[in-house]
Amino acid sequence: AENLTVAISGIGTRMSLRAAAEAQGRRDKAVELLERFGLADLADRPISELAGGVRKLIDIAMALVRRPKLLLLDEPTSGVSAEEKFTTMDRVIHAVAPDAATIVFVEHDMEIVSRYADRVVAFYQGRILADGVPAEVLNNQEVRRYVTGGAR
Repeated sequence: AENLTVAISGIGTRMSLRAAAEAQGRRDKAVELLERFGLADLADRPISELAGGVRKLIDIAMALVRRPKLLLLDEPTSGVSAEEKFTTMDRVIHAVAPDAATIVFVEHDMEIVSRYADRVVAFYQGRILADGVPAEVLNNQEVRRYVTGGAR
């Protein structure tokens, strides 16, 4: 919660009733963001005690502080165990939904791509090989040969 509180406004050193109320408002907003990610029970834990996947979710929560319309994520499930990758992405999708932000993510895990992407653009050596819905792109012969492996 403290990390998110800092992200929300950059805590000043003013000590007044108004400042205390503003600080509480920032704390409330931080906890609300943690709740959206299912992490409110961890609000008072030091970040150093949290698992890598949880830290990644907190990083994404910090990116949502300013309510972006576009959220760019680079391999959002990297470093997350195979058992937790879908739960992690479910939390991200659920948490971002209230802000109606578009998520663009780079991902090498084709299970994540096929499950969460509405549109896939596959590149190889700086050239677009395919652009479309996941099933279409992931079954494209060039994509299979050069990107995902398993050419037919």
